[in-house]
Amino acid sequence: MEGRAVPPGPYRATRLWNEITTSFRAGMPLRKHRQHFKKYGNCFTAEEAVDWLYDLLRNNNNFGPEVTRQQTLQLLRKFLKNHVIEDIKGRWGSENLDDNSQLFRFPANSPLKSLPRRHPELRKNSIENFSKDKDSIFKLRNLSRRTPKKLGLHFSQENIEKMNHKIIHEDQENSVDNREISREDVEEVWRSVILIYLQTILGVPSLEEVINPKQVVPQYVMYNMTNTSKHGIVILQDKSDDLPHWVLSAMKCLANWPRSNDLNNPTYVGFERDVFRTIADYFLDLPEPLLTFEYYELFVSILGLLQPHIERVAIDALQLCCLLLPPPNRRKLQLLMRMISRMSQNVDMPPLHDAMGTRSLMIHTFSRCVLCCAEEVDLDELLATRLVSFLMDHHQEILQVPSYLQAAVDKHLDYLRKGYIKNPGDGLIVPLPTYSYCRQISAQEFDEQKVSTSQAAITELLENIIKNKSLPLKEKRKKLKQFQKEYPLIYQKRFPTMESEAVLFADKPTIKQPMLILKKTKFRSLRY
Repeated sequence: MEGRAVPPGPYRATRLWNEITTSFRAGMPLRKHRQHFKKYGNCFTAEEAVDWLYDLLRNNNNFGPEVTRQQTLQLLRKFLKNHVIEDIKGRWGSENLDDNSQLFRFPANSPLKSLPRRHPELRKNSIENFSKDKDSIFKLRNLSRRTPKKLGLHFSQENIEKMNHKIIHEDQENSVDNREISREDVEEVWRSVILIYLQTILGVPSLEEVINPKQVVPQYVMYNMTNTSKHGIVILQDKSDDLPHWVLSAMKCLANWPRSNDLNNPTYVGFERDVFRTIADYFLDLPEPLLTFEYYELFVSILGLLQPHIERVAIDALQLCCLLLPPPNRRKLQLLMRMISRMSQNVDMPPLHDAMGTRSLMIHTFSRCVLCCAEEVDLDELLATRLVSFLMDHHQEILQVPSYLQAAVDKHLDYLRKGYIKNPGDGLIVPLPTYSYCRQISAQEFDEQKVSTSQAAITELLENIIKNKSLPLKEKRKKLKQFQKEYPLIYQKRFPTMESEAVLFADKPTIKQPMLILKKTKFRSLRY
């Protein structure tokens, strides 16, 4: 029931749709039903379908326990509209389906959707643009410090040393005058750095179907990195793009409830519900989601990383992607996540819904104003729910400014300024670190390598004890006995027999201490 996690990549929403529909058709129990005095075979009721699909989605790695029964019903209606199912008389194409005993069946035709194909010209331009940007990406020498094992990326140490030696040598003997760097150069460096880190974290061979390099606006990234408060919140120079004052006051009121009430109004029963409804109406009326329509594919791709064993990678990827947002969007997202996270953890917050907890209410109220597609996509609501839930739990890390990014850009610009590299896209003039991608191994192989590496280190320790000539013989015997007690198998492999152990001390025979000769004392008689 858990289902395999669909990895990040282009058109992930379509691939998820195909997986869910395939699982539903393969696993949904079919049986005979009676309706209006007539028997129907190989069918199911709408209520049965909701029960089974609800359980499937909640236990699926791609969606999780945040899915509600109402969302499951909405998805089942989309199944009917897209002819994944049909009613018992063969009708489909509408969304007329309720959680009741109405009968449905599977049609004979396949419900799978074909992956969309980009226009050849658009695909060609995307590849050319990204190839040009990749020419300037090689400069990220400190990427090796950014969890290389996790990213599957490592540098050739030999090349790094050669490069450092060459640069130092040239700097000493051929003093290069610093040259001016244009704003266009700086922006191109930011774009290149963002793209290579993003591609490496996502682990995809190309970003062409996920994001066009032209969608990376360096001015947004630079602004989001530098114009922040002490809490990391973006500060807008143009206040007309900011949240209205009354919205900010309402958000602050609920975020600090009941300690703060900036509205200066007397509270009444249900006051907090009215304030919450006011905030929700504002965000739901925004012309586009906070993550914008153009980055929809990018954020949906990252949803493939929301698995427990690679959660850290998902945080890193979202941290970069949220820097791409227009500053007003990033600020709204930061303030919204802070508010709903505090509200969901506030034990003093009165119930805001009669049938839903505060956390669930936050997620399902704001999910579509955070992420959705310009054209309605069948799994939009489920995908947005999954992402907002993760953002709530990790917003402090995701929405902070990554220091490593600024360091990479500064290093790149320093090389560019000193003439060690040409302008982005102009080609290279000195050899720089080479990148190589490690082959992904299974968990079993990893455990085996871990054991073998540890054993090799322990064996080396034993050899060091044996070959240490400065160690006194008594101390060496003591250490070897201790080693034999701790690692008997490794010790036995090194000394399989007693003779092989005796050889170690053969050149240093043991000298016995001379026996003390004690004279027998004569006891005098006590008698007189």
